[in-house]
Amino acid sequence: MSLRRKLVAQRAGHIANLGEQRRVLGGDPQQRLYSCQEAVIDCLGKEIAASESDIDGLIARDAQLNEMFALLLTVKGIGKVTARFLIVYTNGFKWFASWRKFASYVGIAPFPNTSGSGLKGRTKVNRMANKEGKVLLNMCACTAVRYSHEMKRYYERRIGEGKDKMSTMNIIRNKILARAFAVVRRGTPYVYTMKFIS
Repeated sequence: MSLRRKLVAQRAGHIANLGEQRRVLGGDPQQRLYSCQEAVIDCLGKEIAASESDIDGLIARDAQLNEMFALLLTVKGIGKVTARFLIVYTNGFKWFASWRKFASYVGIAPFPNTSGSGLKGRTKVNRMANKEGKVLLNMCACTAVRYSHEMKRYYERRIGEGKDKMSTMNIIRNKILARAFAVVRRGTPYVYTMKFIS
């Protein structure tokens, strides 16, 4: 997972650099400056895919991890990358007593912003968090709002009531995380009860 994270960061850096050079320098896209970086980006992409394949192989060879992986994928919004992250960073869901503890670890658990009895600000999340997990859960929330009828309705209702978009997305991130912990702890896939409502 650490290797994959480094490879992804390196590829993102090369992609950003190449895009900036094309904007500033223009010129023939076949020139060495561009083709060299394209080759590096392609190579890093293949190495990322290979590292993911290795991780999936490790999961597949362990019956318990394989079951966890399959259960996590039943939660709408959670894909393979996030499922792997959750399994690794919770040590197979053994290191954290509840989803709320893990939400705090990845920086999506809101804390009251107060000082004594006088100052009371907006509720905020902690900045000292696992940023990778926060980014992944944010992507999960965006996917869920787009493809899950239930989450889309919830999001639109809250926004329609004048609620803050970011706080609404954070609630959805927490809902997804709570569901991830629930399916693993119960050992049963997530069931979307909304589909049974006529």
